[in-house]
Amino acid sequence: MSNEMRQRLLTLLKEKSYRKGDFKLSSGKESQHYINCKPVILSGEGLVLAGTLLLELVEEYSVAVAGLTLGADPLVSSVAFTSWLDFDRRTKLDALIVRKQAKGHGTGAWIEGPLPLKGSKITVLEDVVTTGDSSIKAVKVLRDAGYEVNRVVTIVDRQEGGKDAMLDNGLELHSLFTIEDLF
Repeated sequence: MSNEMRQRLLTLLKEKSYRKGDFKLSSGKESQHYINCKPVILSGEGLVLAGTLLLELVEEYSVAVAGLTLGADPLVSSVAFTSWLDFDRRTKLDALIVRKQAKGHGTGAWIEGPLPLKGSKITVLEDVVTTGDSSIKAVKVLRDAGYEVNRVVTIVDRQEGGKDAMLDNGLELHSLFTIEDLF
């Protein structure tokens, strides 16, 4: 079933997320390829597909999945939810959202969600990796808070330096698809 789900998610991404043209990316780079996963991952079908497939790539012994808001918000929720539906799964996951800046009031929190014990293993999720900067920012916040983060899992790796940046920061990058899969 996993292969069928993978093919369906790829079809949805090709139809609803990928565009060819002239675009400026959030990294500041210019590209002829634009990928916006939100039309897919914010649909019911896309949430089920992405959550199920990404869950398979979460690092063993992780107790939570986390990511930088906004791109990772539906992903961490979907993967955490899916982990609770898998009755055979030993470890159930919680979802954490990493803010782009500390909350300006109250506790000033960087991380939202049910915080695990310090030293716990967390896997970071991302919709699209280009340079890896947003994933690395989330990882830094989590590591500074006392968590172990070794792996980033993404739907699409644009293959524009993100994997090397991850390696430079002691991280593995796992992706469901590369940009070549979309065109």
